[in-house]
Amino acid sequence: MILAILGVIVTILILLKRLADAGIDLGGFNPFLWQRRRNWKAKLEGNPIYQIDSPMDAVALYMLAVVKADGDMTKEDKHTILDLFVNEFKLSQKEAASLMASSSHLLGDGEEAQENVAKVFEKSLQNFSDSQMQSSRELIRKAAGDLDQRPEEVHQIIRDLDKVFKSVDKTQSW
Repeated sequence: MILAILGVIVTILILLKRLADAGIDLGGFNPFLWQRRRNWKAKLEGNPIYQIDSPMDAVALYMLAVVKADGDMTKEDKHTILDLFVNEFKLSQKEAASLMASSSHLLGDGEEAQENVAKVFEKSLQNFSDSQMQSSRELIRKAAGDLDQRPEEVHQIIRDLDKVFKSVDKTQSW
């Protein structure tokens, strides 16, 4: 009986080896492998703004988003944001310029960031303290400048950010 079972196991292994040599891989039928491949593909092909887990990077992205909502940045807007990066985030000029460049690259045309504020903040929101949330709101408003002269898209971004931050801390009055 034991020899028969061992013979069946060896026969199955030999058949699997022959199939593998012929180019047929039975490992593809593994559902765990499928899930892992699907997750990896989604991460690889997905938009990188949904992978931001640093509060500073997320706020920098939205500081640029409110400035670029009505088109390209002006020179004054760029200087304002760089000054905010240096003064509020305590970065050097070189680090601030690098943060602006990377945020601008991630932002792209800004449409994705405007439409999915909650999804962009999903990973980074847990790393925010209450004071960081409040100062983030203030920084984004400073970056936007005079809100009366900004388009409706900027107001919508700020409203969406308020909703996201309120959803985390229900006890704080805004």
